[in-house]
Amino acid sequence: MSKHGTVYHGTEATLHVEISNLFLLRSDISRFPPPPHLTSPLPTPTETEREMEPNGSGSDASRQVQVRFVTRLPPPLRVPPASMAVPSHLTRFGLSDIVNLLLKNSDPDHENQPFDFLIDGELVRMKLEEFLIAKGISAEKVLELEYVKAVAPRKQEDPCPHDDWVSAVDGSNSSFILTGCYDALARIWKTGDVSECTHVLEGHTGAITSAKFIDIRGVENEQNFHLVTGSKDRLLRLWKCDAAKRRGDPIRVGAYKILAGHTSSVQSVSINPSREMICSGSWDCSIKLWDVKESEEDGDGNTISLKKRKVNSMTKESEDARLEGASTSTLVGHTQCVSVVTWPDPDVLYSASWDHSVRQWDVPSGKETWTMVCGKALNCLDVGGEGSALVAAGGSDPVLRIWDPRKPGSLAPIFQYSSHSSWISACKWHPRSWFHLLSASYDGKVMLWDLRTAWPLAVMESHQDKVLCADWWKDDSVVSGGADSKLCITSGIEIH
Repeated sequence: MSKHGTVYHGTEATLHVEISNLFLLRSDISRFPPPPHLTSPLPTPTETEREMEPNGSGSDASRQVQVRFVTRLPPPLRVPPASMAVPSHLTRFGLSDIVNLLLKNSDPDHENQPFDFLIDGELVRMKLEEFLIAKGISAEKVLELEYVKAVAPRKQEDPCPHDDWVSAVDGSNSSFILTGCYDALARIWKTGDVSECTHVLEGHTGAITSAKFIDIRGVENEQNFHLVTGSKDRLLRLWKCDAAKRRGDPIRVGAYKILAGHTSSVQSVSINPSREMICSGSWDCSIKLWDVKESEEDGDGNTISLKKRKVNSMTKESEDARLEGASTSTLVGHTQCVSVVTWPDPDVLYSASWDHSVRQWDVPSGKETWTMVCGKALNCLDVGGEGSALVAAGGSDPVLRIWDPRKPGSLAPIFQYSSHSSWISACKWHPRSWFHLLSASYDGKVMLWDLRTAWPLAVMESHQDKVLCADWWKDDSVVSGGADSKLCITSGIEIH
């Protein structure tokens, strides 16, 4: 061991020289060439980070920090545990180069890939020396750097065109994607080498604002599923689809149940964990609960074929009356539009509103149990993260906020992210990660976030207009819809 770090002998003697020479080069993301169609597919330096990179003038490249690289990744991606000295001006890009060089030394067939680095559980997004100063960490001891695969999309699929704004998307089914559109139609998409629309759900007379797979237990499989949609026509509709029946053109489907009761536009729907109840939020300021299981039993068990419907308006009115169902209860408390509802626990649901509040409700009693006022009209809400208890919300400013209702006596957000430049339209926690979530905005961007850093992990600019909705799909993809009338699918996002 030299004073500058590990010295390798024999056939590995040149490794230390290679690493030293690497420090003289600017850490450039071009070492990881981006795939086509992605604006920022892999972690790229922010403007702040670009300024932090050494440029050969004014940088003290001689200052060293002793580090040890550790990881929880499988053995092919593990470097030797010995400590080594690295320049303190390095950011994650230079550190990633070193790890790749060490891996290449152990395995000549190793292909370079980007890594992120954590110190004491926090992602490094600045020079090492500046991070240590900011966190009050001594540079005299050996610094343990945990490296993980960088979270970033690697492929942009061909977009799925619609006839109007795509205002709702659900990626909870691993085989299909559900979209709702301003043309009053919902569509089911099957993706593969070529994405195709398999079903068109017809019946609403206003723009669809929310669409969800219900996944009724004991009934669903990959080819047979139930869905619910909410619309500006004040109605919710329940649907059944059998993908196995499709041959050729998309199947046109009618609802088997119409849920009426709201007096204004339905803005959001959510399914409870038992999959037997749904809730809806509306411009009438109310939240209504509906029994899906009972509606299923009341129905005739068959999807309504639109070809069999009569054109006569009186016949249609009587048919719609026969299909109508009523809510089981109504939750009242908001004073403006209930823009979003989510039901993460059988006895607890959450709502957000244009009255600037997020509210937690006890379902059995119908009472509010927690209220938080943030000062902004809210458009989106999701519950997840640690213990599936963190509340993320966004609205009429560019800030994504996260609260922890378990912390008594404080209604201040525990995290705030402000990289968007316009209103936040959607946010969604990753289904398998406590740390990761996405946000979408009217600025046309979808951003991926990690609670361990204030910077976005990746910025996707697949849309040419406002992004209105977004969701995770199959754990490694993001689906989004926007005012450019497109469903966009971005894949290859590895989250560990």
